[in-house]
Amino acid sequence: MADKSGSPGCCDTGQSSCSVPCCCNVEALVTIDERGQMVIPKELRDKAGVKAGDKFVVVSCQSEGGVSCILMVKADDFAETMKGMLGPMMKEALQY
Repeated sequence: MADKSGSPGCCDTGQSSCSVPCCCNVEALVTIDERGQMVIPKELRDKAGVKAGDKFVVVSCQSEGGVSCILMVKADDFAETMKGMLGPMMKEALQY
């Protein structure tokens, strides 16, 4: 189900606290099994460099009282993003 047209679907609304612009694409349709597990398609795992044992941070986005979006971010990438965001704030806070 990956977009083969070559035109990225950008989700950068300018409201993100992330310093890296992102482009989102619908990559696949997956099914959750009775144990709550899903399989990330091999093509996407290869494209993202995901291998067995990799850790992810699972983030939920809520709107109107329910979860509207579930994101998976590689733990290493998440840590770097948080460091980049929180580092300057902590440095500023420690100056007071």
